[in-house]
Amino acid sequence: MKIRRIAATAVAAAVTAPALFLSAAPAFADTKPTAGVSQAADSPIEELKLAVAAAQAKYDAAFAANEKAQAEVRALLDDKNHRLVLANNEASRASKEAAAAKSAADTKLAAAETALATAEEALAKATEEEKAKAQADVDAAKAAVATATAEADTAKATAAAKAAEAAAASDALDDMYVEAFKTLNAPKKNLEEAKKALDEAKKALQDAEAETPDDEACQIDKNIGMSLTGPQKITVGTSGVFTFRVTNKGKVPYGDVGGSAVSVDMKGPLSDDLKVSWSSANSPKWKPINDPEKDFFSSNSALAPGKSFDFKLKIDAAVKTPVGDGGVAAFALSISEDSTKCGEAEQAVYASFRVVKPAKPGSGNDNGTNGNGTTGGSKGNGNASPQGGTSKTPLTSTSTTSTSTTSGRLASTGAGPSTLPFALAGGAAVVLGAGAMVMVRRRKAGEGA
Repeated sequence: MKIRRIAATAVAAAVTAPALFLSAAPAFADTKPTAGVSQAADSPIEELKLAVAAAQAKYDAAFAANEKAQAEVRALLDDKNHRLVLANNEASRASKEAAAAKSAADTKLAAAETALATAEEALAKATEEEKAKAQADVDAAKAAVATATAEADTAKATAAAKAAEAAAASDALDDMYVEAFKTLNAPKKNLEEAKKALDEAKKALQDAEAETPDDEACQIDKNIGMSLTGPQKITVGTSGVFTFRVTNKGKVPYGDVGGSAVSVDMKGPLSDDLKVSWSSANSPKWKPINDPEKDFFSSNSALAPGKSFDFKLKIDAAVKTPVGDGGVAAFALSISEDSTKCGEAEQAVYASFRVVKPAKPGSGNDNGTNGNGTTGGSKGNGNASPQGGTSKTPLTSTSTTSTSTTSGRLASTGAGPSTLPFALAGGAAVVLGAGAMVMVRRRKAGEGA
């Protein structure tokens, strides 16, 4: 799918250029995205259509070339005046005539030999008066046999020579036809390969179109409200829990809401140091977000107008996490009740925090957890249990000593650094499309079950 390609591109950029992300100017934080994912997502389909058109053009050219080659061979087979055809015909005629002459000479020789035998028999029975004439008849018969033998030998040699010439002419003609048929192999192979490539291109387009919602899907939905709150500090080796609230500000119910999230630290977005997991009241078990293209969260329930649904995002900071600025960005998506359309939030929300060294034993952790979602020291919000839409935890409070919050924009707020928005925007661009199509497909599959 196109969205997956876009996500992969964003991931590659985020991973290979973390320094660029972390050094972006703060002013970029207030820049509105130039295009929604739905706009970008159209291009893969268009690319696949172009690929089909290109494959069709190659197939048409290969088909025409194959037809031309076959026509040329048919024309050659039908050409009665080709020099090799004429030579074969002439050699065949001459061979037949020589064979007939040989047959006639053999017949003449046989007759002469019969006459000689008769004359010799008469000579043997002749009286003294008849012997002279009988001997003359025998001598004449012998001369006739000699002449017939010479003519038969000449006819035989001529017939053999003409037969050889006819065979050579026939072989030359056959060789020409064999070579002509060989010329059909290449265009035939090209046509078969072009047909295979066209079928594959059509199949890829068909599969992509089948996985992609209709043209009205994944449009910007300004009725999606979002807020993201959580600790301002996370100690390495522990975790911090953030609350991501999605609100239906419109007048039409959503069939489902969800999205995805990405973290960033000094090594850039999608580093292995900060792992993101999610949970909710409907899905209380923590689920990792390892691959933004595959891992997403979903409410698995409808959201009425004016209502909200809460997701918990847990950030696990590995022991090797570098001390410094960090953050988490989240996008929200909506699915219509009939599962035919999806909407995306106009912008992402993010919360920044500081990755700090471990506190001294017994002093508690500023992030309020012990690395597994349980309550830590005396500081922090300590709110680590999965929480659904009925949460009473404040989600729109302003930044305090333990909590940072944003709502609906890629801007730096709270005590976090101002160098993160670009990095979070890049990571968020990855996750924006990650869940939308899957959410739609899974919801449709559920309805059809």
